[in-house]
Amino acid sequence: MTRKRRRIVLISGGVGVLAIAVALMLSALRDSIVFFNSPSDVVEKHVAAGTRMRLGGLVKADSLVRGDNLRIRFEVTDGEREIAVTYQGVLPDLFREGQGVVAEGMLDGAGVFNADTVLAKHDETYMPKEVAAALKKSGHWQDDYAAKKAAVPVAGGGK
Repeated sequence: MTRKRRRIVLISGGVGVLAIAVALMLSALRDSIVFFNSPSDVVEKHVAAGTRMRLGGLVKADSLVRGDNLRIRFEVTDGEREIAVTYQGVLPDLFREGQGVVAEGMLDGAGVFNADTVLAKHDETYMPKEVAAALKKSGHWQDDYAAKKAAVPVAGGGK
């Protein structure tokens, strides 16, 4: 085997090993790359208790219960399923029933999501693509969401 051919074989082998390593890394991170999981995703994936994740959806109407020491319990829904969420702390100002929310934390053995961080939707005209898709899929999409988004003026768009 000539030097040139040996060098090509070594380079090809190195690129092959690197490609396999990248493929293995991406397949291991496949579930971690999601911004949040909807309640239906959590049930369908059979997420184990103690798994850290983000849960996203809408705060179910009439589900908010305030307790002692800033303890709050509410349900997050995607229109198909609901998951009970507990949180202790001060909620964001925009948090309310019917609004979009993303909670970070983990499931306990009873299927209750114990959140350590709660993020509320920052503007009524903003809707993440994933939330819009989940609402459309579940049949809870309202046509005025798109109209509100179109009515927002664009910054810097003047005469």
